Amino acid sequence: MATAYWDNQDRPAKGDGFWSAGHKPTLIAAFLYFDLAFMVWVMLGPLGPDIAASLGLTPAQKGLMVATPTLAGAILRVVNGLLVDRIGPKRSGAISQLIVIAGLFTAWMTGVTSFAGTLALGVVLGFAGASFAIALPLASRWYPPEHQGKAMGIAGMGNSGTVLAALFAPGLAHLFGWNAVLGLACIPLALVFVAYMLMAKDAPGAPAPKKLAAYLEPLGTADAWWLMLFYGVTFGGFVGLAASLPIYFTDQFGLSPVMAGYCTAACVFAGSLVRPLGGALADRIGGVRALSIVYLVAAAALAGVSATHMIGAALATFVVAMLALGTGNGSVFQLVPQRFRAEIGVMTGLVGMAGGIGGFYLSSSLGFARQLSGSYQPGFLIFAGLCLLAFAALAGVKRRWRRDWDAAKAGVRI
Repeated sequence: MATAYWDNQDRPAKGDGFWSAGHKPTLIAAFLYFDLAFMVWVMLGPLGPDIAASLGLTPAQKGLMVATPTLAGAILRVVNGLLVDRIGPKRSGAISQLIVIAGLFTAWMTGVTSFAGTLALGVVLGFAGASFAIALPLASRWYPPEHQGKAMGIAGMGNSGTVLAALFAPGLAHLFGWNAVLGLACIPLALVFVAYMLMAKDAPGAPAPKKLAAYLEPLGTADAWWLMLFYGVTFGGFVGLAASLPIYFTDQFGLSPVMAGYCTAACVFAGSLVRPLGGALADRIGGVRALSIVYLVAAAALAGVSATHMIGAALATFVVAMLALGTGNGSVFQLVPQRFRAEIGVMTGLVGMAGGIGGFYLSSSLGFARQLSGSYQPGFLIFAGLCLLAFAALAGVKRRWRRDWDAAKAGVRI
């Protein structure tokens, strides 16, 4: 399974700091791969206003267009989680990157001329979103339990690639046309692929692959489902907003696609920046306590969005929501390896899948809410309710986790 195995010669001496505890080139490679993969995963969001105008899409179709890569990425995360445990994260990442580069190049050469074409492209971009199930185990395998929050947080900060998409995709589309952006994206992807192949290294001590059915054994435990729910809310909220905000800002406030991209970038940057801080905070005060704060803040912020009609207030409230959700992403993945250290590969895939499904729900529901009610507000209010539901569920399981988990018995904060 994709986990960290530390024998006496590989384990750093007690007291060593984080940067001497693992393999820095691999951590950097995991970040770069994740960053560029996330950039193209949400690309249809920043390009959405231009694509919708070009193809004459309805609000519901716009919502489904930006949600399709999220759903495809969710499903493919499970596949990648299994692949990591069978052939290793480095080779799995190389295969996924080549598929995305080839898909974008083909779409650029042939053109995307229909709603169905955008959905097909979204499925290909799902392979980029599934990088989550590769990049995080690639980094995690190198680090001991006391540094899991920081290692997973730094690798996971690659979700900042969504900022790059929001900043540059609308401007490039304005200059060259949105279809050309698909081809231009292949350039940085190819450069990162080369860097990844030179820097990334699989951690030593990976066990022999198990039978396929054995990989799904964690689903027989309630803890796996709880962690999937918690990440479905935190990451689902983050990626759902990252994909939907460009369309929201253009529809709700009449902003140009470029200005909507800048506003989205500000929100996404906030959520991306705090992911490693969320992991470090969870290492310090415990993932449960950190998540409890996250859900209350996110619920209040999303409810606040539904009540404001001024762009300045909406932007500020979205930044608060993304700060909370980004912190929550790092906090959840401080908890996952504490409970499922021997199954971190498949659990990364399963929990990541749940996050993608949460993002698909939010993105698509906002589009349907707009089409059916003329307003995005019902979608935001329902997701705020999901944050409160997650808070209540966490309060119900935290005592058992702190009593029963081996990591908690060993003194690791839960």
